[in-house]
Amino acid sequence: MKELESLLNNVSDTYEDFITGIMQYARKKQSRLDAVLGFIKEHPNATSSDIVYFVSIQPDF
Repeated sequence: MKELESLLNNVSDTYEDFITGIMQYARKKQSRLDAVLGFIKEHPNATSSDIVYFVSIQPDF
């Protein structure tokens, strides 16, 4: 979770509620954490909106 938090803090347009929401989503299952970490690492220039969209289209969202 520390790695995810660090990556989220480095998103260009990050904000507190965004970080909290993504962390809460990822905390529930390892597969969620892995998916979000993978997305951010594959898309280092992703904005908060890109990441929220990615999470929102996941089958377990």
